[in-house]
Amino acid sequence: MLLDARHTLILAILVLFAGRWVNRRIHWLRDYSIPEPVTGGILASLALTAVQLLTGIELQFDLAARDTLLVAFFATVGLSARISTLAAGGLMLVILTALAVVNLVIQNVVGVGLMAAMGMPPAAGLLAGSAALSGGHGTVLAWAPIVSERFAMHGAAALGAAAATFGLIAGGVLGGPLGHRLIARHRLSSKDAASLTVGLPFEQEDQPKLDVNGVLLTLLVIAIAMALSGYLNDLLAYVDYTLPAFVTALFAGIVLSNVVPLALPRVPWPSGSPPMALISELALGLFLAMSLMTLNVVSLAAAALPLLVVLAAQVAVCWLLLYYIVFRLLGKTYDAAVATAGFFGLALGATPTAVAIMTAITKAHGASPRSFLVVPLVGAFFVDIANSVVLQAFIRWLS
Repeated sequence: MLLDARHTLILAILVLFAGRWVNRRIHWLRDYSIPEPVTGGILASLALTAVQLLTGIELQFDLAARDTLLVAFFATVGLSARISTLAAGGLMLVILTALAVVNLVIQNVVGVGLMAAMGMPPAAGLLAGSAALSGGHGTVLAWAPIVSERFAMHGAAALGAAAATFGLIAGGVLGGPLGHRLIARHRLSSKDAASLTVGLPFEQEDQPKLDVNGVLLTLLVIAIAMALSGYLNDLLAYVDYTLPAFVTALFAGIVLSNVVPLALPRVPWPSGSPPMALISELALGLFLAMSLMTLNVVSLAAAALPLLVVLAAQVAVCWLLLYYIVFRLLGKTYDAAVATAGFFGLALGATPTAVAIMTAITKAHGASPRSFLVVPLVGAFFVDIANSVVLQAFIRWLS
């Protein structure tokens, strides 16, 4: 059964409402910063899987709007960025990028090593390593045919998709508790008085502070950033270079927010405003709701025991690495705790999951602008490039 774009959007909104309702009533979900779209999306995915198993009806969704929402969200992140914040986060960006590359190697070493120890093809560990976890569904499905052809592996795509699904769920569920533990144990708090990058603090959610002019101005600026993103993609395609659309949207937003206020100081600019924060939260929430409610849990449940063993080990190793090493190297500050929690979602799931985790944490504990710039940049740009190099190296080694 195919749900068109209208029905998919309706279901995504209902899923997001369900996640917010559950999080408000099960207080530990909010206390441990479990993102509301993750709560609703996982529950919807389980419900739809049950329907499929009981009736044999498999739902398919028109997800065209999902990609637009992702581009719009990262445009809002860029529009909230200022050069001064980027400069302040420069060292964090360098350190986290280096640690991300190290994590790629560790994930593949763990995957290959455990698969070999259990008598499985070692190359299967790449599909349960950085290809699926740091790369996500798109990356692992792109590499699965290469691994399958090089090592004569059957079912590589299904195995990789199951690993990516597991990672997305684990990252979304465990990232918030990791950040909460770091903040509580080290008694950290936000020292930045700026408005939240995404959303409003929980205690301010019920205070109406929006008007028509503010929303229209914000939508106009976001639309301009998305249009500029399209022009950048066309320019890159002309020189035979490709970046994901949400990466160029992030850069377009950064350029606009650092050029227009200087060139036209009398023009009101919506960076850090309530309309910008709420529109960004809405775009991210609907994107994640659509992504998670359409996950095929059957493929995860049907995964072989060796894959589940490897993935459980990956989660444990990633948690220990971030808790005892990454957080300390980032300086053991509040920004470090938020970035570490977000990076957990990134290392096991995807960049939007990382941002959702950081959103939930900052809504409870205070703003962290540097984290919202550094983690998406690492996940959207540097990790993808480094992952290709690392995977190529491991394939040559295993060959």
